[in-house]
Formats: sequence, structure tokens, C-alpha cells
Amino acid sequence: MKKVIIFLTIIIVLFAGIVAVTKYQQNKEAKNNPYAGAKSVNELKAETKEQLDDPLYQNIILPKTLKSNLNAGKDVTVYFYSPTCPHCKRTTPIVSSVTKEMGIDLKQFNLYEFDNGWDEYAIKFTPTVVYYDNGKEVARIVGEHTKAEFESWFKKNVK
Repeated sequence: MKKVIIFLTIIIVLFAGIVAVTKYQQNKEAKNNPYAGAKSVNELKAETKEQLDDPLYQNIILPKTLKSNLNAGKDVTVYFYSPTCPHCKRTTPIVSSVTKEMGIDLKQFNLYEFDNGWDEYAIKFTPTVVYYDNGKEVARIVGEHTKAEFESWFKKNVK
């Protein structure tokens, strides 16, 4: 009888340990997952997972938050991109540095993960940057551009 009790105790302790480790891993993943409000790390596509630790892709805006901000009439500048888009891969470092230098809070909307954004925000190509003033679109720039072209666009439309 003592052997059975010891055996059951060992099994319970092992089970509790597995639960604790799993919970720890999930909490750790959630901290490094800017998509946590909408998708777990396991639900993300491989190309998005590769960007989770990339400092250029840390200002993600989720569809629910963007919609809420626009409905509330807020000013928002959004960079619509896809991790699979070669033009986005070349453009992201440019727009990130330009907006950082100019003090613009550029939100990033991942169309690869949230493909309803294509229709909802009338996006035809990536990358696309859209400026919303009081929740309404007032300007957009589509495609790959030089740093000078982005600086000019941001100065004219956002600053």
C-alpha cells in the first residue's frame, strides 16, 4: 500500500511540474508576442514568428485596437505590411528610422496574419502607409520609396 501511495505522489508531483513549466512557457511567449491579444505564438505563421524578436517589428497594432482608435476619432499612422513581401522587407528599416527621427508613432498592421485588413482598409499593395486624422483617412503612400521620399511624405501629411 505504501508503494502505491509513493507512486501516486510521484505521478502527481510530475504532473504539477509539467503544468507549471507549461504555464511558465506560455507566460514567457505572451511577453514576447505583440499579437497576444489576438493570437498565441503557436497560431502565428512562420514568417511572423521570425519577426517576433526583430526590433523593427515591435509596434504592432491589432485589428480590434485599430478599429477602436479610428472609431474614437484618433490620429493614427499605420504601416500595412506583410512579412512575406520583399518590398516591405526593404521598406521597413527606412520608414522605421524616418518615423523614429521625426517622433511619429508608426503602428504596424500585419496583413499576412490579419488578411481582412486588405478589404477593410482598401489596401491594394504592400507596403502601404496610411495617415488617419480624427479617424478618417487623409493620406496614403504605396510601395517602396527612398528615405527622402518618405521624409517628404511624412512632413507634408503627418507632421
